[in-house]
Amino acid sequence: MKNTILAMTLLLTLTGQAGAECYADYKAKKDNPLQLQYGVAQVSDGACSKKAAQAELAPRLAAAGWTLLNVVSTFGPEGLAERKASAGEYFLRY
Repeated sequence: MKNTILAMTLLLTLTGQAGAECYADYKAKKDNPLQLQYGVAQVSDGACSKKAAQAELAPRLAAAGWTLLNVVSTFGPEGLAERKASAGEYFLRY
């Protein structure tokens, strides 16, 4: 009985984590001519801190010629709607 309860608890915990979503809003720049962007990107659940999101986003943005300036915050799906208009064309682009 103990093993069954433990297995069910573990299964429920893992199922809840699999459905978690994490996003980061960030600021980036390009030089010559100077361009600035504010964007929102999905990051892996393991990167749901500002420092981890920065490590994940910097290479993605660099591949498109952008330099990550900073990660403003990380958040769940509940924060997407309020940031969509501000991010414009950079909403979930990278």
